[in-house]
Amino acid sequence: MSESKFTKAVEIIGSLPKDGPIKPTQDEQLFFYKYFKQAKVGDNTTTRPGMLDFTGKAKWDAWTEVKGTTADEARDKYVKKLLEILERAGDEQSKKFIAEIEAA
Repeated sequence: MSESKFTKAVEIIGSLPKDGPIKPTQDEQLFFYKYFKQAKVGDNTTTRPGMLDFTGKAKWDAWTEVKGTTADEARDKYVKKLLEILERAGDEQSKKFIAEIEAA
């Protein structure tokens, strides 16, 4: 997957309104988080957050799950997952986003 498609997908996810029609689930949000970090940073080498940081631990665990995934693979999975969610939504906004990603 090209860097430009990945960049466009990141831009789209960042622009989604919290109460909009396209709403990724918590699992999907973690999916995007772990593959974004893997694509941009690489393998997780940070220490695991403390016992009471439940969100931090969930994010850390998710990112650690994909250790060894290449940046190209991470970008590919990220974009494909977003396209899957947009196709599932099927509204006009989603179709516009799909066209933007494909054109990138």
